[in-house]
Amino acid sequence: MNGETCNNLSMKNVLQEDRPRERMLRLGPAALSDAELLAVLLRTGLENESAYQLSQRLLRTFQDLRGLSQASHEELVKLKGIGPVKAIELQAAFELGRRQLGNIVGKRPVVRLPREVAELMMPEMAHLTQEHFVCLFLNTKNQVIGKKTVFVGSLDASIVHPREVFKEAIKRSSASVICLHNHPSGDPTPSREDINVTRMLRDAGDLVGISLLDHVIIGDGRFISLKEHGYM
Repeated sequence: MNGETCNNLSMKNVLQEDRPRERMLRLGPAALSDAELLAVLLRTGLENESAYQLSQRLLRTFQDLRGLSQASHEELVKLKGIGPVKAIELQAAFELGRRQLGNIVGKRPVVRLPREVAELMMPEMAHLTQEHFVCLFLNTKNQVIGKKTVFVGSLDASIVHPREVFKEAIKRSSASVICLHNHPSGDPTPSREDINVTRMLRDAGDLVGISLLDHVIIGDGRFISLKEHGYM
């Protein structure tokens, strides 16, 4: 295989398990990166550029997913590989995402699995440039009855005090709490401090009778449940 053939590699040449659509079917949308999700939307690329490579170029051009979501139709169609139809489809997808987030306000989504927690909060948290520690407050039916950002900054046991977490939980008569925070690096692997904070909050919840159900770390298209990984 010569260099020119390698450069013309298309999505048809990619291993079946590595294609974004197949990965999404196997693992669910939350497991895909931003570029992979965009590739699913775009469907096709160019002769010498796959849909995934085109998606990567879009994200580089607009710096990140947030920048891309704010791009105008005129800005999008200026890019090679993005015609008027693809530009409209991208804008429609981003608008649906914004409306979905708006519809959450005033409603009580039900979360029982880490994947459901990640799908609920990833659009809001995955692209934050600082760490945000967020608490979801649940009733006995696992409905989210409230949400609060406890602090912004690097996670530290001396900053994330159980008082701040469970004061709001008690005020809302919560049956349980789910904590989340994001890793701006995009890698959701828990640090030693993440694990220590989780165990501290778990023990505090046991004392006040409000269970800490999970601590979910949000990365770039990925998440980790500390409960699923045995850290609780």
